[in-house]
Amino acid sequence: MQSFDIIIIGGGAAGFFSAINIVEKNPKLKVAILERGKECLSKVRISGGGRCNVTHACFVPNDLVKFYPRGEKELKGPFHQFCSGDTIEWFEKHGVELKIEEDGRMFPVTDSSQTIIDCFEKAVQKLGIKVYTSQSVQSLFYKGDVWKIETQKDQFQAEKIVVATGSNPKIWELLQQLGHEIVSPVPSLFTFNIKDIRIKDLMGVSAEVSVKVKNSKLAASGPLLITHWGMSGPAILRLSAWGARELFDKNYQFSIQINWLKDQNFEEVMEVLQELKLENAKKNIDKFCPFALPKRLWESILMASGIQLESKWADLNKKQLVKLAEELTAASYQVNGKSTFKEEFVTAGGIDLKEINFKSMQSKLLPNVYFAGEVLNIDAITGGFNFQNAWTGGFIVAENI
Repeated sequence: MQSFDIIIIGGGAAGFFSAINIVEKNPKLKVAILERGKECLSKVRISGGGRCNVTHACFVPNDLVKFYPRGEKELKGPFHQFCSGDTIEWFEKHGVELKIEEDGRMFPVTDSSQTIIDCFEKAVQKLGIKVYTSQSVQSLFYKGDVWKIETQKDQFQAEKIVVATGSNPKIWELLQQLGHEIVSPVPSLFTFNIKDIRIKDLMGVSAEVSVKVKNSKLAASGPLLITHWGMSGPAILRLSAWGARELFDKNYQFSIQINWLKDQNFEEVMEVLQELKLENAKKNIDKFCPFALPKRLWESILMASGIQLESKWADLNKKQLVKLAEELTAASYQVNGKSTFKEEFVTAGGIDLKEINFKSMQSKLLPNVYFAGEVLNIDAITGGFNFQNAWTGGFIVAENI
């Protein structure tokens, strides 16, 4: 039986950040990390296409929480304690400089996730934190003021434990047996599978759109990317994150409505088209697109509206104009299934947030148990927000321990 003051279960971003901050604040504490896999920080390695999207350049807590479909209300207090600016400062102190990209995402200036991994591994070594890999936790129980942890290899004990296991069903099951309520996990951040003649040969084409799920309040706007399996891009990912539960209940079979012109409505577009018919009567309709749309997309929309590509504007009849305005502002597509967004699988679900004290990240039900990261029912859209939740949780855990 190996004894420690604190054991962190989970060797990912939240686990390492918690451990490092705990020992930096109190070097006398004996701390260990238990990781079930053969190596630690695997999600950090693949994040941001191998560049590691550390955080986002959104520095106001009340604005930052808006990126979290689950956890918005609960994270307000924590983000006032440790926000994106604190993350930048923390990494700078540990020798890692971050840079801001145009869309607000922040990466190490090296553009390599290895920089973050090296930073954590160096800190852990320097602080004497023990890291055990291939240690899958099998049981967890509290006896005589001490937590006993059995893995398939060893036995450990500690006064306090920090659970930072992400979406690990086995740990959720153990916590459920100890009395915690688990909000059942469903996928979040996924792309839509759509087979439709209108987008068949448009892979790689993107446009600024607004999109909504029919017969639902779900709506989002932003860039949409056409892929060989359907649709992706920020607008679709936002829709999937906010609609994670609703779309799961629909078994990923539903219709979406796309406005390819984002903010213009049917009436406004009809007006524009009628003016164009008069002013550009002799121009070829496929050569003169009045909207900021990629050429291939414009041609596809024309064909879907029953318009020959070599037609002149003057040739269009009222019926064709109406159909074109509809295709531009309210095109309907059937979604049949989903695909995971890259390898960065995000789950909606986890420990029910009402059972957590967000001032300390401590369990309200179990003595000396703390939580950090996605083990909780908190998730965000892409852009560094899930990592920011991990850093904030880890920092607060350390402060309180």
